[in-house]
Amino acid sequence: MVEIAQVFNNNSALVNLGDDRQAIVKGKGIAFKKTKGGQVDSGKIENIFYLNTKSSRENLYFLIKDIPIDVVTTTYEIIDYAKKDFNYNILDYVYITLSDHIFGSYQRLLAHTYQESLIPDMSEQYPDEYEIASHGLDVINENLHVHFPRSEIKSIALHFINAKGEESQASDLKENTSKEVSDIVTTILNKNRIYRIEGNGNYFDRFMIHLQYLAGRLDNDDTEDRDFSNRLESEMKKEYPRSSKIAKEIYTSLQSKLSTRLSSNELLYFIIHIQRLTQEKTTK
Repeated sequence: MVEIAQVFNNNSALVNLGDDRQAIVKGKGIAFKKTKGGQVDSGKIENIFYLNTKSSRENLYFLIKDIPIDVVTTTYEIIDYAKKDFNYNILDYVYITLSDHIFGSYQRLLAHTYQESLIPDMSEQYPDEYEIASHGLDVINENLHVHFPRSEIKSIALHFINAKGEESQASDLKENTSKEVSDIVTTILNKNRIYRIEGNGNYFDRFMIHLQYLAGRLDNDDTEDRDFSNRLESEMKKEYPRSSKIAKEIYTSLQSKLSTRLSSNELLYFIIHIQRLTQEKTTK
């Protein structure tokens, strides 16, 4: 038996494990007629998601304010699969960005405004991320009782590509450096008349979060396939010329002013983020 810290719904709850440790548990009827301080029958637990870091606990409380718990637990299930089955190192901010993406896509699907992603297929370059995303799409469809097209795999995979890294490295990003990154990017965005407005708020915030965790990806060993990256960059320049130009300016400025090296893949992520902010249509 474990003690309930918070009931989410009949089938999920936050529990205390002792020694200031917490976890989310799922199971049919596991929290039915239960309240805080009550006990959960451990025999009914079907899934358990451990909150091992301070940021993972903070992220949970941030998420449940605005996103349905079924979407949140679906996100945790996908990330848990990546960690356990692929030993995938990932920054904690993916809990926020992936939950936000799933919920937004879910809402658009129900409203019949969902559009398939124009993100290029990068499965050859990132086979693990695409396999994780393929499994993740099955989890989403089953848990949320929907049917997304297989092209959604590309969007899910991008979140894992974006957030790959060691949390300990990301925590080394000093506050002044984080502010410097934000100032550099915001200045370039404003110069190009890109501002945070109601219509692009989620995409803008997601880009800022991506930048805040840039430290986890700085000066990594450049093991990427450069030929592939260059070809993909060339293709995206043709499809999104304005977004590519702005992304290139951000990419170059960050490297220059931070005196560091960014992976060439980082430029591809920037292009995709900028395209979402500008809603630039493909030229093809």
